[in-house]
Amino acid sequence: MKKDKSTIQEIEDVLQEIGDKIEELVKKGEEAGKEAKVEIDKKLSELRESKTTLEEELKKGKDLLEKEYRSTREQLDPRLEESKDHLVEGIKQIGLALRALFLK
Repeated sequence: MKKDKSTIQEIEDVLQEIGDKIEELVKKGEEAGKEAKVEIDKKLSELRESKTTLEEELKKGKDLLEKEYRSTREQLDPRLEESKDHLVEGIKQIGLALRALFLK
């Protein structure tokens, strides 16, 4: 009987040791979780700042592109209108030339 008691005592001691180790691991996990959360929050903040910076740069680039487009369009519009007028006049002249050719 004494031998059984010591075996049971050994099992209880081992189980108690396992329980202590589990509690220790849980505490370390909580500490690591807090540290990880701090790191994750830090990374998220950095990403948010980068996003804001990228959005600002994108807006600046878009504004610059629109400004250049408007400037180029303002320069080309009179030339395009003039070319359109020349094209219409050229088509009229071809039409008159064909009419004169076929009416003879």
